[in-house]
Amino acid sequence: MVFSLSSKLKKRAEFLLVDAGLLERSEAGKALDLSSSGQLHGDGSNRQFFRIYHMQEPVCILVAPAGKGDDDLAEARSAWFIGNHLRTRNVPVPELYGWDAETGILLFEDLGDTRLHDFIVGKKDLLLQPDADLLISYSRVIEELAQMQYACGVDFDKNWCWDSPRYDQELMLERESGYFLRAFWQGLLGRESVQGVEEELEDIAKRAAEAGADYFLHRDFQCRNIMVKDGRVRFIDFQGGRMGPLGYDLASLLIDPYAGLSQAVRENLFDYYITCIGKYTKLEENQFVHQYNLLAFQRNMQFVGAFSFLYQVKNKVFFADYISPALSDLAARLQLPQFSQYPIIRSMVKKGIALWAR
Repeated sequence: MVFSLSSKLKKRAEFLLVDAGLLERSEAGKALDLSSSGQLHGDGSNRQFFRIYHMQEPVCILVAPAGKGDDDLAEARSAWFIGNHLRTRNVPVPELYGWDAETGILLFEDLGDTRLHDFIVGKKDLLLQPDADLLISYSRVIEELAQMQYACGVDFDKNWCWDSPRYDQELMLERESGYFLRAFWQGLLGRESVQGVEEELEDIAKRAAEAGADYFLHRDFQCRNIMVKDGRVRFIDFQGGRMGPLGYDLASLLIDPYAGLSQAVRENLFDYYITCIGKYTKLEENQFVHQYNLLAFQRNMQFVGAFSFLYQVKNKVFFADYISPALSDLAARLQLPQFSQYPIIRSMVKKGIALWAR
């Protein structure tokens, strides 16, 4: 694998390794040459990931920005400040060893290669019955999620955010339902926009935004962003964190197309979440269920849009397999009574399933 860091980035990385106390200067230079460093693959990210070795033992993960633009550097800055905030609140994230403001290079603790998703692969019987070991892992995730949402919303500085400081109606329309229309309906299927659908989506987003933005939101909380090391779950890819509602990250986890959890497992975990979050804040359960369904719809639209874009535009074929499950879940959610007043988007999703299946 070619180690594709520029000479400037290599020099800054060498400095960071030494400054963090991970390696001596003579060792850092050797650790960064071609024979001892391995490039890793991010899912939908354009950032570069490298595992740094010394004496054939992993030292850390080096993350370099996708480019030199302001957004690239701002994303790295967010990872550093939000990551350190999460650690001070005892959230199970990797240790952050160093950050170079000039180049955006970050050094993280190496958590290995085992994701929660790896426990799911091959367990197709989850569609029929729960797996005890997997439920234990997911239960631990639920416990840590509730604690993270509550504790990390306290003293969260919006200036750490590189994308937007809060999850709101504008974001839903642009990055979620709008993403669905642009990337899936128009881009992947090549269909014209349907009159009246934008009004429906705006109304759904308006209702979803009533959930508020009072807690910490990871916003990409799914099984491929949860590592398992030494029997403990650890969260990664938190640089998009901001303030948001409780139900969104929970929905991300439960309707995650990568996982394909059965309805029985989802309900089990949902009930457990209600118990866990109840330790930190009081919920009116019926209202929370109503908000959860609206937020799950938004997340589902984001899934379909993102998978379509990554598959068609970025040519990442891995994501094509998850478009159908995401669409099926979206169609099922739209059958709930609270979505009965939105016939246009219900019809579009149904038609989209048929067109994509061809």
